[in-house]
Amino acid sequence: MIGTLRTVVLDTADPRGLAAFYSALTGWPEDYAEDEWVVLSARPGWRLAFQLSPDHVPPQWPDPAHPQQAHLDLRVPDLEAGLARAVELGARLLKRNETWYTMADPAGHPFDLCLFPAEPEPSLMGVMLDCPDTSQLSAFYAAVLGKPVTFEADGMAMIGEDGAQPILFQQVSDYHAPQWPDPAHPQQFHLDVTVDASGVDAAEAAVLELGAKSLNISGENWRVYTDPAGKPFCLCWDVEE
Repeated sequence: MIGTLRTVVLDTADPRGLAAFYSALTGWPEDYAEDEWVVLSARPGWRLAFQLSPDHVPPQWPDPAHPQQAHLDLRVPDLEAGLARAVELGARLLKRNETWYTMADPAGHPFDLCLFPAEPEPSLMGVMLDCPDTSQLSAFYAAVLGKPVTFEADGMAMIGEDGAQPILFQQVSDYHAPQWPDPAHPQQFHLDVTVDASGVDAAEAAVLELGAKSLNISGENWRVYTDPAGKPFCLCWDVEE
């Protein structure tokens, strides 16, 4: 394990508005908020953040020229009630399936409402990453996060256990990688990975050896890389005050 999953981050031109949508839909409380960055504490144990992207270009799923790059799987006890509430809050229905509905949130990000009557409250089952090779990308994040590959089939994979922040992967035949920070090829989502402040350089060397690339962009407590599918992710660490 190189680090631990800290946050799943969605790009949006309106962080407060998009956070308010998901909070109202799910009941997840706000953990932190400023104009450019809002964080929700999502059940069970996730951190879901909304980051200002002034030039955000929404995905147009399923158009491969405007890819989603990733999506959230939300579990709800009642699909029809979940659909009605999501639409009331500004979401759009994209596709109906027997046990899940694909929606677009107010920023255009697709997400799935998945039927799960065993839980009375909405919860975040996982985040699904689009990629050209599920075996490659699942192996990369398994090594980065120390989560075993727990499922693998044709075009699908999962690392981690259900209920313990699993990350899922789906193979896309006409995959178009992000070219962040180019708004014409947006990242849409990214993952923040926490590493020890005393071992940042070692963590960087380890992810590069696994196939990541440095974008040579950094801040006080973060550095940006791309994974083998071209998706940006950040190594982050806590700064002592």
